[in-house]
Amino acid sequence: MIDVQKPVLTLLGGRIPMAALIQTLAVAEYLSFHRAAQALGTSQSSVSARIKTLENDLGVILFDRNTRGVRLTEAGRRFVSQVDDAMGILDRAIRTAGMQARGEEGELRIGVHALTAGCFLNRLLDQFHVSHPDVHLHITEGTARDGQLMVREGKLDIAFMACVNEISDLNCRIIWRDRLMAALPVGHPLAAQANVEWRQLLGETFLVRHSGTGPQVHDLIVARSAGKWLTPAIRRLDVGRSALLSMIAAGHGISLFVEEKAAANTANVAFLPISDEPEAIPFSAVWSPRNREPALMNLISLLSRPVDSLVL
Repeated sequence: MIDVQKPVLTLLGGRIPMAALIQTLAVAEYLSFHRAAQALGTSQSSVSARIKTLENDLGVILFDRNTRGVRLTEAGRRFVSQVDDAMGILDRAIRTAGMQARGEEGELRIGVHALTAGCFLNRLLDQFHVSHPDVHLHITEGTARDGQLMVREGKLDIAFMACVNEISDLNCRIIWRDRLMAALPVGHPLAAQANVEWRQLLGETFLVRHSGTGPQVHDLIVARSAGKWLTPAIRRLDVGRSALLSMIAAGHGISLFVEEKAAANTANVAFLPISDEPEAIPFSAVWSPRNREPALMNLISLLSRPVDSLVL
């Protein structure tokens, strides 16, 4: 005698056809071999024969049969309940596998230099979340170097970073550009101007973060002064963006931001375009060519859309 308390999935080894289980559920629902057969598009004799074979294999009677119809036995009721649960699990597994294959479910590990409300990257990720609500986004903030290393090691699926054009072993795509701005305290002699030039900033002390885009800001300052002027004083700080802005407002030095970061202005900080900056700063997405995760491919396809379209 089979123990019907055991999970029914242990019985799906091969000698019990799936069709027999489906037909059993149908008969249990309609309490009629005839109506179950009609619903399944098969013959009543086929349904009756399959269920009889199933009962013989299990060693239990699932249905009491009489001239007025059929009803479940107690063993049949327990068996049908567990088969129904198992079918639900199987159905969810099939649907989940399909969703993951289409990139509609799963997770994405994303590296960013910073994430502020309203910025391009924030709009991009918000749009992706709206389109793929069952893909969980795990965000890690770090430098461009951190992002590249973690992509190579498989710890990140994609990283977004500033001032990156080509990396030999990774895919890299510039996805937006933004104008460079100098951030000065509002009481600074230059703050009332419409814009500034690099030569006007070289006597200043630049405040640069260790994290985020700090390393690229440091390299940019050095590059712009190379061969023209002495490299200005640069203070490296282990602070966040808000603390950096507060230090600028308090007069400890100046720094560089892109225009979209200036939109989230802080009191007592003035943002001025640098008129002789040769071009807007590029921001890139970087991912491994070996990573073909469907959810990542869906995000990459979104990167091809125009920047102005990424507005919720």
